[in-house]
Amino acid sequence: MAGVALCEPRHLYNIINQCRRFPRLAEPNYLCLLDARTQREFDESHIVTARRIERSPRGEYLIPSAEELGYVRHCVVYDYNTSVLSCCDYDEEEKETDDGDTEPALANSFLVSLDTQEGAAFLHARNFQEFTRHHVLVLKGGYRHFSACFPFLGTQKTLWMPQELDNFQPYPVEILPLKLYMGNFKQACDQKIQKDLRIKALVNVSEQPGTLFAEDGESLHISVPDSLEADLFSFFPIISHFIDAQMDVGAVLVFSSLGISRSSTAIIAYLMHPCRLSLKGAWDYLLKCKPSMRPHRGFVEQLSAWESQMYGTNITDISEPNY
Repeated sequence: MAGVALCEPRHLYNIINQCRRFPRLAEPNYLCLLDARTQREFDESHIVTARRIERSPRGEYLIPSAEELGYVRHCVVYDYNTSVLSCCDYDEEEKETDDGDTEPALANSFLVSLDTQEGAAFLHARNFQEFTRHHVLVLKGGYRHFSACFPFLGTQKTLWMPQELDNFQPYPVEILPLKLYMGNFKQACDQKIQKDLRIKALVNVSEQPGTLFAEDGESLHISVPDSLEADLFSFFPIISHFIDAQMDVGAVLVFSSLGISRSSTAIIAYLMHPCRLSLKGAWDYLLKCKPSMRPHRGFVEQLSAWESQMYGTNITDISEPNY
């Protein structure tokens, strides 16, 4: 039996917005998002790709099926307003790295204890857990909280064709709640994304130039090729200080061409600086936000040098295949 846990709205936001070659929502066994509210509430608005839980007169589940739950990677259930519950140490790896670095309570500290007050979502989740391989997640705060944080991910659409999911436009992943995002060049050019996420500053670590803001905003362009010889190390202090200064004003989006190598290198370097994380701590943290992130080998070595410069020694063993 896999068990049940709560997840923060920002964690579901990142699950929805993962992308490889195509959006991960297009993968049949990636996300099973289930709405436990009334039919009227569901029809008024629900989270994109969600389906309403349905049962037969005998109480058997029609949506979802046991077979579906057996293969799905993420099963998330929500009602209108699941109780806000106190945090606890669900998994020590969420709190500390092997090097003893204490991670700040940021975007991925999403698992919390379950209260004795059991809402509809939790009752369904307890029934689903015997069929799943992974924890069934109950959305903390329910639809009410999620829609307040991410109103642009609400919809009345109930049927999604495969081609529509292939063409789904994901948002940048959230790294620090409401403050720091990581994405690609296409997302950075999208004025709707800038407005929805309240982006006030951009960090461009691609070779592509461009005036990307529809309105006044600050930007930093570090033109670096995605090659083994490229130097990002020299710009780590500039990037870190720029992000720190701009987060006092609004949200910052760090991006590169594909949002995989250069942007993740810049984000890791930033997390190592003000958050005082080792390379391993920052790497593991970002990996939970965006599992497809992958700085190439040259950038990994530069991040190791950045760690050595900050701590006076190398804490993280960067030997392959771990990095």
